Amino acid sequence: MSTLRALAKAQAVAAGVAQPVATVRHLHLSDRPLVLVPLAMAGEANAPLAALVGTAPDQARLLVVPQPRNRDQRFTFAAELAAIVLPYLDSFRQVSEAVPVDRGRDVRYRYADAPQLLVPNPAGVTFLRLLGRSTRFRRPDGEYPVHPSVPLLGRWLTFFAERAEHPGSAAFVAMTEVLTLHWATGQSAVEDLHLPALLGWIDPPPGLTGAEAAARAEDPQRCPPAGPATDPDFDNHRLAPTMAAYADAEDDPAARAAAYAELERLLRDQLAPTWELMWRGLGSLRALPPGARVAGRWDGDKDAFTGYAEHVDAGGGPQPRRDGAVGAAVRLHRLERALASYAVQRAYDDPLVMAEHRLTGEAFVGDVTLADPKRVDDTGKRPVLRPRIQVVTTEPVAVPVGATLYSPARPSQKAKVVFLTPGADGKTEVVLELSGGMGRGLTAPPGTVPEVGERLCFTTLSDAFLPAGNFPATEDTPWTHGGPPAAPAVDGPGSAGDPAEGGDGDPGEEWS
Repeated sequence: MSTLRALAKAQAVAAGVAQPVATVRHLHLSDRPLVLVPLAMAGEANAPLAALVGTAPDQARLLVVPQPRNRDQRFTFAAELAAIVLPYLDSFRQVSEAVPVDRGRDVRYRYADAPQLLVPNPAGVTFLRLLGRSTRFRRPDGEYPVHPSVPLLGRWLTFFAERAEHPGSAAFVAMTEVLTLHWATGQSAVEDLHLPALLGWIDPPPGLTGAEAAARAEDPQRCPPAGPATDPDFDNHRLAPTMAAYADAEDDPAARAAAYAELERLLRDQLAPTWELMWRGLGSLRALPPGARVAGRWDGDKDAFTGYAEHVDAGGGPQPRRDGAVGAAVRLHRLERALASYAVQRAYDDPLVMAEHRLTGEAFVGDVTLADPKRVDDTGKRPVLRPRIQVVTTEPVAVPVGATLYSPARPSQKAKVVFLTPGADGKTEVVLELSGGMGRGLTAPPGTVPEVGERLCFTTLSDAFLPAGNFPATEDTPWTHGGPPAAPAVDGPGSAGDPAEGGDGDPGEEWS
């Protein structure tokens, strides 16, 4: 836990309400998200029990599996879910937009918007990931056929689960994670996974503190679990008898219909409070202005959605059960690059996030006291514009002379530390030489060079493009990593299979 978050948690306890740890929203919110609250049967591995799905607070649709252990009913549930999710995805494929590439010399096309799935907590993400894994390889023919929409749903759920792992992506979001990204509560990180308690701290009812609202939310009668787990008391005393009555009424249609109606009522009562909390959490997030770089990250989600839709349209196969060695390395490298870029973008967008880096010495804020915007460096083969500014700061400057700094106000401009002069009054004078972001001439356009009196933040964090790593093709890797099979061993003098050399005839001995 960072220092500022720990302080914010302490302040939340003292104030009785969650404290903001962000001044802007670091996540894109769709105008029409698909909210999905899943519920699983206790004691069964990822057995769907029910789900509440919809794109508006008053448009919730309840899906129920009366007998989650029944294989056919599980895939019927998947088909019903596909009948909701797939048309929702297709609704974003009606309008495309042109994107300039190759420095404006060409264009490519992508969908103008992308879908967004919201679930209550990370366990909901895991539930849908496993549901996608269990359905994407199913076949609509042969033994145990399923509806043709089921494997397609599985492939899309797997796509969204992979996007959920991508730092900064907003395609598949757990509400508890995004809320704790913007607020700090007075409870533990584990307690923050409980959506009713979390929102009790962020938006407590009138007359209650956050701690009191969170304590009330722990009552499963008032606030059922946010799924996919259920309350054991509810399972034993209400759900199990109703499911048994449904099973026992197999030969009595009237009794079976009554038992099913009662089951629907029970499950809707369990899911409805979480459904309302999801939209309440969305309202709290929408009250925050979006960060400047949020739209750029959403463009990445639109690109990913467009690419996978084209893959599906072209008849591409489902995602593999597991990545190969090269594929896993490429994926890990891509996620690491995205994580580094996401951390920098959040800091550039949000002074509260940048404050964390100021505490660690990676950034400082100061006032420009001197500026020479016309300075030209003529020591090289040709003169180049290299303005210098002097920044005075009262914060510790933990960077050496010669280090390159960047300012969120002018991210394309580099600032090289030329001199560091500590003062007796606790102030430090930093002389910086600027390059980039000022055109190609010897005169800087207005506004490209900081002016005297301007207050700026400088940091070692850079949002510059990170080149991708070089990875070998699969066929160029050893057989141990998915490449061509190993050549068969040839017995001969000195080989492991030669008894004359101490071998026992087992070629595998050479690996010991």
